[in-house]
Amino acid sequence: MATKKKKRTTKKKKTGRRKKTTAKRTAKRGPARKKKKKTTRKKRGTRALSSLSTSELQAELERREAQRGELERERDALLAQVASIEDELNTLGGTPRRRGPGRPRKVGTAPRAVSRGRRRGRRARNSMNLVEALKKTLAGRTMSVTDVTEQVQKEGYQTTSANFRTIVNQALLSNPGDFKKVSRGQYTAK
Repeated sequence: MATKKKKRTTKKKKTGRRKKTTAKRTAKRGPARKKKKKTTRKKRGTRALSSLSTSELQAELERREAQRGELERERDALLAQVASIEDELNTLGGTPRRRGPGRPRKVGTAPRAVSRGRRRGRRARNSMNLVEALKKTLAGRTMSVTDVTEQVQKEGYQTTSANFRTIVNQALLSNPGDFKKVSRGQYTAK
């Protein structure tokens, strides 16, 4: 025989009515779910296009085409007006507006430095590459990166690099078979 489970009930002291607890039932089913409201789409305009006759649809298309043409002419006129205003600003010394997408500048940042572009000129041709020149300079002595950079150039290594010290530092670090780091910033040839 199956045994029947008794429902738990609690008594209210003031009124004497019994109140059923729903804690056990909620635990089995999970939290109560909200019901979704049914929404209907509103029709645009007074009548939907699907209810129009063919001749009425044709008239609507012609009306929209005419409106489109008017808007395009208005847009072209406004763009021409904006272009003439920008030309006037340029003649008065204003800078042209930057076009295209991009993140706006942060407030309070300095404007970007004007780049001079890439320098033109012949690449320096040396009799030996940089690693060989560094080995020759560091043979038997320990020097800092800045000192090595100056000494290599004094010995005749030509460069047009604006950041030659960085290039020397990379050469010293990327050739551990040729150079030994003695201490911080101090190198010697092996």
